[in-house]
Formats: sequence, structure tokens, C-alpha cells
Amino acid sequence: MAQPLYQQIADDITRQIEAGVLKPGDRLPSTRQLCEQYEVSETVIRFVMIQLKARGLVYGQPGRGVYVSTKD
Repeated sequence: MAQPLYQQIADDITRQIEAGVLKPGDRLPSTRQLCEQYEVSETVIRFVMIQLKARGLVYGQPGRGVYVSTKD
């Protein structure tokens, strides 16, 4: 069975972080930009962010954005 769309996008962003395309401290694109890039709704992107935060890959700063976490 195919993975849910939000899981596919979370995995794609995870690969970008692991490959160094997105580096620690980098700000992720806005929700609107991610919606346009992946052609999905804001709800899907919200699920993506929940996944990435649960993996410890990103953290949010209210009113500022979501950033790539530094590696421990």
C-alpha cells in the first residue's frame, strides 16, 4: 500500500536534511510555499510538520517559522 501523501513529503524533506541540502538553522519554506511546491493543502503540510518535529528534525518558533534542528 502506498504511503500517505504527508508521509511522502516528510520523507522527502528528511532526505534533504540528511543530504545537507537543508542545513541546521535553515528556515523551511512557509506553509504556503510548501503547499505550492508539493501541490497539497495546508492540512497536509501541518501533518508533515508534526512528523518532522516528532523525528526531532525541525523546531518551530511561533511567528517566525520552522527551522532545521542542530544535530546533537
